[in-house]
Amino acid sequence: MMTDPFFYATAIPAVLMVGLSKGGFGGAMALLGVPLMALTIPPVQAAAILLPILIVMDMVSLWSWRSHKDNKTLFIMLPGALAGIAIGWATAAWVTDPMIRLIVGVVALLFVARFVSTSMIARRSNSPPPVHGHRPLLGLFWGTLSGFTSFVSHAGGPPYQIYALPLKQDPKTYTGTSVRYFAIVNAVKLAPYFALGQFDTTNLSTSLALAPLAPVATLTGVFIVKRMRPEIFYPFMYLMVFLTSLKLIWDGVTRLLAG
Repeated sequence: MMTDPFFYATAIPAVLMVGLSKGGFGGAMALLGVPLMALTIPPVQAAAILLPILIVMDMVSLWSWRSHKDNKTLFIMLPGALAGIAIGWATAAWVTDPMIRLIVGVVALLFVARFVSTSMIARRSNSPPPVHGHRPLLGLFWGTLSGFTSFVSHAGGPPYQIYALPLKQDPKTYTGTSVRYFAIVNAVKLAPYFALGQFDTTNLSTSLALAPLAPVATLTGVFIVKRMRPEIFYPFMYLMVFLTSLKLIWDGVTRLLAG
């Protein structure tokens, strides 16, 4: 287990923020987890330490949201996600994390811009923004991109949200479905991470030391989200996508410029 106190000064806030996100509080805080920990350890090691903790958080979230889900969303998106993980595994030696973060960030930013423009037009015409039904081919595409970016850089949230948010599901249904989706994605990622040598005794023992924080942070996120009304939840979620997109673009550009 790692013993550097400076590491825990970054790792504890990182785990708490990721846990709030896992409870259903949006994806922007989750993206801060690895960069925060990377202030004291290499990013790859930070991701490896965080993944088992994500599994613990997923288990807590699955129990907390066990009564809420949309099976059709899962049926449409999960096959693509599994394919995306396989593609990420197969191309791990060639695909760069900064480029993936930049691309996903730009796509997410365009998605939010489209939502804002559509909402403004609807407000001027005194009509509600359109609600999209399920579109299987589009869901398969975004699911594949979500699985791929989740494997490469733990950034699978924005592609999932691009498909799922326009469905305008009840907040509890949306959160319960996304919890199930990412629980499966993270569980599947364990095998290729092991195969690529991402886990060792030091990393796993450090994950175990940080794991008790996971249920506390996750249940706090669940408590807040379960009390949010739809008219608050959806603007908040789009704000989280916006902040996530900026963070991804910043990470991608700065790392590419750094070479």
